[in-house]
Amino acid sequence: MMAERDLGRLLSGMRPELLDERYVFTTVEGAEVPAGLRPAATVREPEGLTLVLRQEEADAAGLPYDYVAGWITLRVHSALDAVGLTGAFAAELAAHGLSCNVIAGYHHDHLFVAADRAAEAVAVLEELAARSARD
Repeated sequence: MMAERDLGRLLSGMRPELLDERYVFTTVEGAEVPAGLRPAATVREPEGLTLVLRQEEADAAGLPYDYVAGWITLRVHSALDAVGLTGAFAAELAAHGLSCNVIAGYHHDHLFVAADRAAEAVAVLEELAARSARD
């Protein structure tokens, strides 16, 4: 499957999918993932290693966090050099008072939104996709 670059097709084809589990962002010292942890994503920063983990895994490891997120995957295969998708969905979510943390994978964009508003975020994204399909 070819990665999509056309903004209209990206928006109309988003097909947001909410995972069932809750995720948290936490940080550890050093550059290595602690033994026994299986983060969904990591980011190395000068202040430490950020881990995106299932909430249950962070709790079991005693790791602190202050943000619990729902994970939404946009099922459209977006090209890494596509222009405008992130800005469009971020603006739409912001208009509804929804924050969004984005991680781009090779095939899809992954959005982390407040867990208690994740279903609302999916509905906002679905409406944006439907509106884009009509345009």
